[in-house]
Amino acid sequence: MNNQKPEDIEIILATDCGSTTTKAILIEKTDGQYRLMVRGEAPTTVEAPFEDVTMGVLNAVQEVEELSGRKLLDDKGNIMRPRTKGGAKVGTDIYISTSSAGGGLQMMVAGVVRSMTAESAERAALGAGAIVMDVIASNDKRQPYQQIERIRHLRPDMILLSGGIDGGTTTHVVEIAELIGAADPRPRLGSSYQLPVIYAGNKDAAAAVNETLGKKVDLKIVDNLRPVLERENLLPAREAIHDLFLEHVMAQAPGYKKLMDMTDAPIMPTPGAVGLIIKTISEIENIEVVGVDIGGATTDVFSVFQGVFNRTVSANLGMSYSVSNVFAEAGLENVMRWVPFHMDERDLRNRVKNKMIRPTTIPQSIEELVFEQAIAKEALRLAFIQHKNFATVLKGVQQQRTIADAFEQKGSGQTLVNMMTLNMLIGSGGVLSHAPRRQQSALMMIDAFLPEGITRLSVDSIFMMPQLGVLSTVHPQAATEVFNKDCLIHLGSCIAPSGESKEGKEMMKYSFTFPDGRKEEGKLMFGEMKAFPLGFDARTNLPLKAKAVLEPDGKLDLGDGPGKKVEKEVSGGVVGIILDGRGRPFVVPTDDATRVRKLREWMAVLDIYPKEALQRN
Repeated sequence: MNNQKPEDIEIILATDCGSTTTKAILIEKTDGQYRLMVRGEAPTTVEAPFEDVTMGVLNAVQEVEELSGRKLLDDKGNIMRPRTKGGAKVGTDIYISTSSAGGGLQMMVAGVVRSMTAESAERAALGAGAIVMDVIASNDKRQPYQQIERIRHLRPDMILLSGGIDGGTTTHVVEIAELIGAADPRPRLGSSYQLPVIYAGNKDAAAAVNETLGKKVDLKIVDNLRPVLERENLLPAREAIHDLFLEHVMAQAPGYKKLMDMTDAPIMPTPGAVGLIIKTISEIENIEVVGVDIGGATTDVFSVFQGVFNRTVSANLGMSYSVSNVFAEAGLENVMRWVPFHMDERDLRNRVKNKMIRPTTIPQSIEELVFEQAIAKEALRLAFIQHKNFATVLKGVQQQRTIADAFEQKGSGQTLVNMMTLNMLIGSGGVLSHAPRRQQSALMMIDAFLPEGITRLSVDSIFMMPQLGVLSTVHPQAATEVFNKDCLIHLGSCIAPSGESKEGKEMMKYSFTFPDGRKEEGKLMFGEMKAFPLGFDARTNLPLKAKAVLEPDGKLDLGDGPGKKVEKEVSGGVVGIILDGRGRPFVVPTDDATRVRKLREWMAVLDIYPKEALQRN
């Protein structure tokens, strides 16, 4: 471990070992600020013929060496530390890494009541960066033999067991421990070690659980997840998951022992590190944040509302391997509603089938791009619905929930997600980070998440959030400065009055005073979108701000209450300021001709696609 003080750290090397690519970044302190210097990447090497993750790491670091002119590796292939002071460009102060190679961390969770302790356990596992393969609960409607079969079949990396409040009944949680014991589960990686099981339930049952499982698994007992009904205590379980992930799961993957010896801070699962940087930004800036990472197979959603961090993994919603699931879950009509021309249903279905056959292809024509971005909107929308249903205030506390409440996104008082108080929306993943025009990323996020009031929009430029997440544990200042200046691409702000209106009605009066003295005044009508350019300060490279005076119509709300005038500074970016007058909730016109006309109108205003692409029939 590195014991350097944060103020002495000027050169930082960080890697992220993904399932296919290992990415390395070099951060340097220049003129008193931490900035990203270069980035390198190489194929990940956990599989045959190499079977040593450090080879991919060293190849990526070698590319960083060539691009930066800084010598980082000695003749034996070791990362040189500490750096040489003075003129010579040799070595780094610290080296840190994250990893999801080998399929990441796969867990099962078990609890007594599905909607209470089992859900708290799921939140703890997801927050630690795990993929939750299944949730076993006393009341999950499965017979014990079916639950035992499931545990045997899945072979998770780790199991988290919880149940009961401290001082409560112990029988149910001991019964679940007996189920796990009867299943005698084998870990996914490595046959020579016992499966790690974390017990985070009623402390009075700890001795009985130890008696049942102690000899069969590697049991770790931590504080209860739900010590009392109205409080969750997720941190001890999350920390235990991280420790066991390093000690067991990582240690079984080829070359990880070497990598662990190389790093100056514990290796973190990639999604856990992304969650950590989002949490850090929320705390430092004191804002409410939603982040999304849309990948080929899964979509991760992270949020911080009222100081509570949540993460969900939608394992069946992605842009390559899971594209058919998105199509099946959303339905043809929901995907079609975002396409700004009349498309033959058969043609559309064939495109999905082509994508299923060749999942990693990228769009080659404007039609394919439009279609892919329509699917992305649905994948993001569905993942966010799942997140809202999961990011809730505690269940079982002073109120009963009905099935209808579970599907209610507003009004039930259950979900923590509040789009009106949301300050910032961060998008990541190929379809958002690499969209040909930044306006496309902005519109995908607006259409999928439907932000209300005033919300800043941004995307991760080159997916370095994992490295910055692990860096935030060692040097929060460096992580935040690089995050804001190099990682985030500020798109601008979306201003969307919340509430229902109708065609021809005024949504709000607006007046913007820009830094150069320019003024824009006018009215936003229902069903209309507008955009105003507002870029960056050439000196600081940070987004410029405009003074906004916004007066919503009587029943409409911009955050201060229905009809209340809002005066505040609004941030710009690559896209600028977007006014969204389509109302909340937003409903796409059902009549085909009207829908195509309106989509083209909105896309032309925001300059989403080339004009000729919107001319076709």
